[in-house]
Amino acid sequence: MRFLAVTLIANRPDPVTGVLASPQERFREVLRSAQLAEELGFDGFGVGERHEWPFLSSAPTVVLSHIAALTRRIRLFTAVTTLSLLDPVRAYEDYATVDHLSGGRLEMIIGKGNGTAQRELFHVTPEDQWDRNAESYEVFRRLWREPKVTADTRFRPPLKDAEVWPRPYQQPVRVWHGSATSRRSVDLAARWGDPLFSANVTHPAEPYAELIRYYRERWEHHGHDPARIAVGAGSAGLCVARTSQEALAAYRPVFESNLAHQKQAGLPVVFETLEDFVERSSALVGSPQQVVDKVHRYHEQFGHTVLHVTADSFGLGPARHRQSLELFQGEVAPVLRREIPDPPFAWAPVLPPAEPTA
Repeated sequence: MRFLAVTLIANRPDPVTGVLASPQERFREVLRSAQLAEELGFDGFGVGERHEWPFLSSAPTVVLSHIAALTRRIRLFTAVTTLSLLDPVRAYEDYATVDHLSGGRLEMIIGKGNGTAQRELFHVTPEDQWDRNAESYEVFRRLWREPKVTADTRFRPPLKDAEVWPRPYQQPVRVWHGSATSRRSVDLAARWGDPLFSANVTHPAEPYAELIRYYRERWEHHGHDPARIAVGAGSAGLCVARTSQEALAAYRPVFESNLAHQKQAGLPVVFETLEDFVERSSALVGSPQQVVDKVHRYHEQFGHTVLHVTADSFGLGPARHRQSLELFQGEVAPVLRREIPDPPFAWAPVLPPAEPTA
């Protein structure tokens, strides 16, 4: 199994200290988190893309480029790239550049994105967002694979023998499809034979498990080898401590702040208490053994081989958060690496086969 640390760069007052970091301070926290993730042995670091309050993640390519300069090994993920909002040509140019600068460490998770405000900002409607996402992805993947592209597009000016630079470093970059609640993202992933990444953060396991089962069905329907399926899954929170009591006490301010934010934003509340949240959500809050057991329970339903946890110290404080990540990497990850397989592809740059030597 492989492990990512992921941030959406949310910027709300800390529930314990009440301090609201400046945007510059928050970006510096993200850079430190990426370096810490590499230091502790995480396999990837992900940066989200949102275009509305309280997120500062509107320019993930810029953030990932800076992280690329500060790190050497860790793979760099988008989580997610909102292709329904973007011009696929411009997105290709930006991400191909990041891929070159990082030495082929880029992996992308794409999706239509969530949130009314960001959809309105880009004049995308609920009726056309899925079609935009599918069209943008088809153009994007062709740009990555073909030297010239002709496409009769609906949502951007048509392309005729378009050459777009720089040409790719990875051939091609690996693209995962983010899945939350809709079969349309699952269908798109299965159609193209791409890996799936389940959000797995808002609800209990079953709705996500149903979509993953559907993905496997559609994968085979499209004639792909079942042995090549790769599924990733998110987690709703992380706090690993020596005892469950210690973990619950440390995580309670985080849960209560998130609950208050959900109610203020008018979002549906699924878990009313911390105890219910820890029991029925994908949150990894507890002792190392409890976290191992919970990931195994989810793996039985999902069959996932990649897991993401939060990169942010929100509500825990830097010292407690680092201790949690150290326990995760020291006592949880080694067990899961032994007991759950890796994805069915190399965790390395996607490069063309070497030319045979004479």
